[in-house]
Amino acid sequence: MCELFGVSSRLPTRVGDTLERLMRRGGLEGPHGDGWGVAFYEGPDVFLLREPRPAAHSRLAHYLEEHGPASRCMIAHIRRATHGETALRNTQPFIRELGGRVQTFAHNGELKGIEAQPAFAPKHFQPLGNTDSEIAFCALLDRLHGLWKQRSPPSLRARLAIITRFAQALRALGPANFLYADGQFLFAHAHQRTQADERIGPPGLYLLRRRCRIAPTADLPTTSDPPRQQALVLCASVPLTEEPWQPIPEGTVLAIAEGRVLARATPQQGILTN
Repeated sequence: MCELFGVSSRLPTRVGDTLERLMRRGGLEGPHGDGWGVAFYEGPDVFLLREPRPAAHSRLAHYLEEHGPASRCMIAHIRRATHGETALRNTQPFIRELGGRVQTFAHNGELKGIEAQPAFAPKHFQPLGNTDSEIAFCALLDRLHGLWKQRSPPSLRARLAIITRFAQALRALGPANFLYADGQFLFAHAHQRTQADERIGPPGLYLLRRRCRIAPTADLPTTSDPPRQQALVLCASVPLTEEPWQPIPEGTVLAIAEGRVLARATPQQGILTN
């Protein structure tokens, strides 16, 4: 299976050390050598780099680890192909425009038979490649399309309700962990994945919170005040550092922004805000 990594922070940040740990798993310390990609948000737009080759052996990936742009939201993916050939068009994260914002999606799992399911048939959005993940992304945007036709951005609760129902439908097809960002929020859905003992089960994603104080830098201008408080939330398929990563409960969708978990949702409990 593929692996995911996402970050939301209060202030623009680089997480080069943690990103480097992920990239090493892309063909060196792990079997995920069929491609990699990283999407860095800057407001509603995204700086996206992808390659259909092992991240561990990519000069471009190594450059990003040290020199990637500072961002408040980032999604990264390393691929182990199970559906679709090794090609750029099948390399995640995938992006589309909706509501004047770049939407970004990355999935880990295997959604068997999704291309034959009428509920996931493409409507407004069409896949470029032939992966189950991109079909799922297009289906999610089709569900969200009506919300973004309004003059003002939809509420977090309205978005989260649709994403939670969508995640529930995906789980019926197979492991369905995903990270999705819309330029304002980062959504993380945890399900099941292949574990180290080859068992398929939870956890599908882990979460880590970081808090620290940072000094002003050239690309993070501040006033003459002393160092500012930074807050980060990191999500990953497996713990990437020795820090206390916590498993996200199976079937949970988290809504994250500016380094905080704002809400969580499950079909059983509904939407709970923090």
